[in-house]
Amino acid sequence: MRFVLLRRGGRYFRVVEPDWIDPLDGSFARDRGGRWNARGSFAVVYLDRTIAAAAAYVRHKHRGKPWQVEHLNPGPDLVETDVPEADFVDIVMRAGIGAAGLPETYPDGADWAMCAPIGQQAFDAGHPGIACRSASWSAPAGAEELAWFQRDGASLPLVARRAFEDWF
Repeated sequence: MRFVLLRRGGRYFRVVEPDWIDPLDGSFARDRGGRWNARGSFAVVYLDRTIAAAAAYVRHKHRGKPWQVEHLNPGPDLVETDVPEADFVDIVMRAGIGAAGLPETYPDGADWAMCAPIGQQAFDAGHPGIACRSASWSAPAGAEELAWFQRDGASLPLVARRAFEDWF
């Protein structure tokens, strides 16, 4: 597959549980799988481009629960990191989505079973990760996520960590 690439980097955010000791470790996604990686395949750190996108992820994760997200205690922390600038696989723009074989309505119409093989191909081709449209139902228009492929023990820097009540 020939991917379209998109330059991304800079400040990104990650929603993490308060008890996570290493919040930028991708082994959890490796062990359990995620949108862009199958269970047991490779480590991925899933990130949001903005705080608004991170908040949308929290609302998405708790949709349909019998409580209001604002009342979570404790709620998830927000971690800030800086991603090195690089050319990521483009699942944001129409051309990149089409080149990857996904429906132009992505994320609508594209489940994890469709996305994980694309992630594996991107990983095998040596790409640093995937920039994609947010899959959270309440994300603002244009919201993006980044799946950063954690290779060879590399890690992202922990810039800041904020408690739920300080960021949500």
